[in-house]
Amino acid sequence: MTTRILPAAGDPDAARHIATLLSQLPSAEPAVSVPDSTTLLDTLARLAADSIDELPEVVLVHERIGPVPALELIREVALRFPAVGVVLLSSDAGPALFSAAMDSGARGLVGLPLSYEELAARVQAAAQWSVGVRRHLGRGAAADVFTGPGGRVVTVTGAKGGVGTTFTAVQFALAAAASGRRTALVDMDLQAGDVGSYLDVQFRRSIADLAGIQDISPRVLQDAVYEDRTGLALLLAPADGERGEEVDDRAARHIVGALRSRYEIVVIDCGTQVTGATAATVEMADVAVLVTTPDVVAVRAAKRMVRMWERLQVRKAEDTAMVVNRWSKHTEIQPALIEKITKTRATRTPVPAAFKELQGVVDAGRVQDLDNRSTVKQALWTLAGELGLLAAAEDQSQAPGAALAVRASGPVARLRRGREG
Repeated sequence: MTTRILPAAGDPDAARHIATLLSQLPSAEPAVSVPDSTTLLDTLARLAADSIDELPEVVLVHERIGPVPALELIREVALRFPAVGVVLLSSDAGPALFSAAMDSGARGLVGLPLSYEELAARVQAAAQWSVGVRRHLGRGAAADVFTGPGGRVVTVTGAKGGVGTTFTAVQFALAAAASGRRTALVDMDLQAGDVGSYLDVQFRRSIADLAGIQDISPRVLQDAVYEDRTGLALLLAPADGERGEEVDDRAARHIVGALRSRYEIVVIDCGTQVTGATAATVEMADVAVLVTTPDVVAVRAAKRMVRMWERLQVRKAEDTAMVVNRWSKHTEIQPALIEKITKTRATRTPVPAAFKELQGVVDAGRVQDLDNRSTVKQALWTLAGELGLLAAAEDQSQAPGAALAVRASGPVARLRRGREG
C-alpha cells in the first residue's frame, strides 16, 4: 500500500530533513512540505473538494509551524478531516505533551531530532489507522464527512463601520435556515455586537461563557445558545463589552470547532476590527466575506483589511468574497473596479441601495420581518445561494420563504438582466 504523506514545517531546514527521511520510507509518497497552517488547511480542503481519495493518509505537523500553534492546528485538521492521521513532531516527547496531542486528535508523537525508525513506525501506524477509518466509513459515508452538507463556516467582516455587516450576516443566516439547514448565527463583534438588537433578542448567556472551557460538549454549547423563533441558533456577544477580552484566538478556535461539528451552517459576524479571535475565525472559515460600500473611504478600508489579513497570514485576497452593499448602476465605483483594487473576488450579485425598505424593521429591531418583496432581501438571499449556504435546490421547496433565493423573476432577476445587458 502506498502511503501519501503531507508534511507541514515552517522551518526550511526542518522541512528538508523531513523530506530526506520520508524519501527513504518504503511505499511512501511524500508531498512537498507546506510552510504554514493556512496553506496546510487550504491544501487539504482543495484535495477534499476534488475527491476524498486525493487526501493524504498522514499529515506531519512540526512543532514550529505557524501562525496557528501546532496543537490548535492538529485539532482543526482532526475536526475537518477526521480520516487523516496526524502526527506531531516535537522536541518535547514527554507524557504531558503526548496526552495533549492525543486530546487534540493526533495519532502519534515523534521526538526531535528525528530518527528513521521512530518516524517510520509512527507514520505506518497513522496510515493504518487512516485506512481503517476510511474502510469503516465506506466511500459514501466518507464523502459526507468531507464534502457533504454540514459544518460550513462563513465569516462576514465589514471594511469599516456602517457598511451593513451585521444586517448582511443576519440575512445570510435567515436564508440558510429558511432553506432547511440547521444554522447558527454567532456575534463575534465582541465589544459592540448588535445581532441581538437586530433580532429583538435578549439572553443571559453569551460567547464569553464558553471562553474558558477546553472541551465544549454539546450540552455546554446548548446552554450558551439561544434557540430563536426564526429557527436560528444564536450565540450572542457579551452584554458587557469588556468581557469580550475573554475570547482570545484559542477560545475562538474551540468555539468555532464545536459549532462546526453541530450545525450545517455557521454564520459569524466578525464586525470591523481585527482581533486575535476574529483573525482566528476568519482563518478557519470555509468562506470569508468582506462587506464594503461603493465609495472611496470604504474601498480603501477594504483594501487595508485585505492587506492586513495577508500580512497576518489569515486569508489571501483572492480567497476573500467581496460583497458590495448599497450599489447603484449610477455609482461611479462599480464592483469590477473594487475587485481590481482589492484583488478579491467580487460576488456576482451586488446589494442595491434601498434603505427605505429597511428602515422600519431596523428601527423596530425586527429585521427577520423584512418583506419578501424587498430588493435588498432578495439580493442577500440570492448571495446566500451563491456562497453555498442554501440547501440543495430540490429541497428548497420545503423551506418557507426559500423560493425567494432561487426565484427566476422579480427585482433581483431584473437587476441581473440589467447588468448583463
